[in-house]
Order: sequence, then C-alpha cells, then structure tokens
Amino acid sequence: INLHGDYTDAWVRDNVYSILCVWGLALSYRKYQPDHSRAYTLSQSVVKLMRGLLSSMMRQAHKVEKFKHSLDPMDALHAKYGTNTGLSVVEDHEWGHLQLDATSVFLLQLAQMSAS
Repeated sequence: INLHGDYTDAWVRDNVYSILCVWGLALSYRKYQPDHSRAYTLSQSVVKLMRGLLSSMMRQAHKVEKFKHSLDPMDALHAKYGTNTGLSVVEDHEWGHLQLDATSVFLLQLAQMSAS
C-alpha cells in the first residue's frame, strides 16, 4: 500500500511476467550449477506462484463453463486476486473487460514451464 493505492492484489499478467525472470534464473542454475541450493529454491518459488494463480482460477471453473456458451464478460475469469485469500477482489458487475491476454499468457507459460 502506498500513496497511489492498494497494490497488494495479485494481477495475473504482472505476476506471470515477473516470475519469468525467476524461472530463467532457475533454468540457468539447473544447467550450470545443478547442485546449488538456489536452483531448487528458485524453481519452487516459480511453482508456488503458478500454483497460487491456478488455484485462484480453478475456483472460477463454473464461470469458464458458462463463458463457453454465453461469451458474456460477466462470466469471464478475473485477472486480479487477493494475495491472502486467492479470491476475486471485485464483483463481476464491477469488472467490465475480459483480460483474456492475462489468462492466455498464464496458460502459455504454464505449458512452457511444465515442458522444461
């Protein structure tokens, strides 16, 4: 929390882009110093963040099923979650845009991280 507002919420896009640096460093350690403790620590930080975001999204699985048929923005996944609870921080009617790019970049990176 600062003068500009409450920035304690987790934005999917921001978190994915930020964790890419940690993932890249973990890959480097794994390749060049595989026995170094940081290789494991960094990898686990990536796993923890991605699992947290996935868990938040999975809580809204019912919305994804509705969205597939309705294409209504009110049925889309949220792109911002509370860091303590993992729950949406705004109501559906307060969220007027899809943010499909955030969900897409999360899924793309999850697949790439899983393949590595």
